Amino acid sequence: MKRRIFIERSALAALGTSMAEVVFAARIPEGYLPLFLQDQDPFKLFGKDKEMTVLNRRPWNIEAKAHLLDDAVTPSKFMFVRNNGLIPQELDADSWTLTIDGESAQQKKVYSLDDLKTKFKQYSYRLTLECGGNGRSEFNPPAKGNQWTVGAVSCAEWTGVRLRDVLEDCGIKTDAVYVAYYAADLHLSGDQNRDAISRGVPIAKAMQDETLLALKMNGNDIPKVHGYPLRMVAGGWPASASGKWVERISIRNKVHDGAKMTGSSYRVPCDPVAPGAKVKDEDMCIIESMPVKSLITYPRSGAILEDRKLGIRGHAWAGESEVAKVQYSIDFGSSWQSCKLEKPVNRLAWQQFSASINFPKKGYYEVWAKATDDKGVTQPMVLPGWNPKGYLNNACHRIAVKVT
Repeated sequence: MKRRIFIERSALAALGTSMAEVVFAARIPEGYLPLFLQDQDPFKLFGKDKEMTVLNRRPWNIEAKAHLLDDAVTPSKFMFVRNNGLIPQELDADSWTLTIDGESAQQKKVYSLDDLKTKFKQYSYRLTLECGGNGRSEFNPPAKGNQWTVGAVSCAEWTGVRLRDVLEDCGIKTDAVYVAYYAADLHLSGDQNRDAISRGVPIAKAMQDETLLALKMNGNDIPKVHGYPLRMVAGGWPASASGKWVERISIRNKVHDGAKMTGSSYRVPCDPVAPGAKVKDEDMCIIESMPVKSLITYPRSGAILEDRKLGIRGHAWAGESEVAKVQYSIDFGSSWQSCKLEKPVNRLAWQQFSASINFPKKGYYEVWAKATDDKGVTQPMVLPGWNPKGYLNNACHRIAVKVT
């Protein structure tokens, strides 16, 4: 890592002498990487498959295509990237510490990574993480933000210590309401006094068995872009609640008011509104459990078949709930047939579904998938209620198929 930083600084010097003077070079904030050095090949930089789609480079935001998400456990190369700030450059696990503090902490404590590994039992869970704006590209009028299609979702296996165990080691006062994270990523402005993002979850979510301070992903060190060396993971909620590069956790006596917690960020209208309507901040409610949803991962949309038979498969998930059934339609939602649905490996993991389809004749078809959770809530066939930020699109996923 130090060698890479040296190379980057050398490149900065070269830019200043051979191309142009770097005006105000002396004022570049410590840890900030100039844009020309950030504009690198993301597939090599982050180990991503070249079929992934780059939506934004500052900050980096990258999504998968549906067919890339076919694995039951999402490999790093297909995992979406969602950043709000600049990825930290210097990440030293040996010197990394986690501070627990806050109004509702009985005492302030600082832990090294070795403390976390040796003082607390470790657990592994497959946990579904989905960006709150997944599917934003379908909203009309368009909503501002990265125009995610369907690929801002993953289900990796995370290993770490329960956040609950660490909080209890510090002591939790009875007035605790929220748990908030603070991280090492830098604000896009380069201002070290501004957080790029600092969100959190209610105390009840923080105390769930599956809410982790993660040290490993899929059995290996967490990739840098996904939060190395320490990440909070709160499955089933918008992935923004799962802070990367975590340095501090605060036990709050109120709803957290950090960056991207106030205003309209990660909030939807408390009551339905007309498309394009302006909504006051006080009429917006924080997104918590993500809605029921499904994704066809095989075959890829546009498949051409010589046979009238087709096996499909995919995943379904429902935030804090479990998926009870998945159905498919080949007649634009006029009728639905049942899929085989597997139970989740653990709570908050997505579930695999499959079905065998017999098409009646040659021609063009669309295969639609629809999931229903254990509370009877079903995906809408079309775009759900419009909201200003384009969150929570859980409309049925569709693929196109031609039978020749």
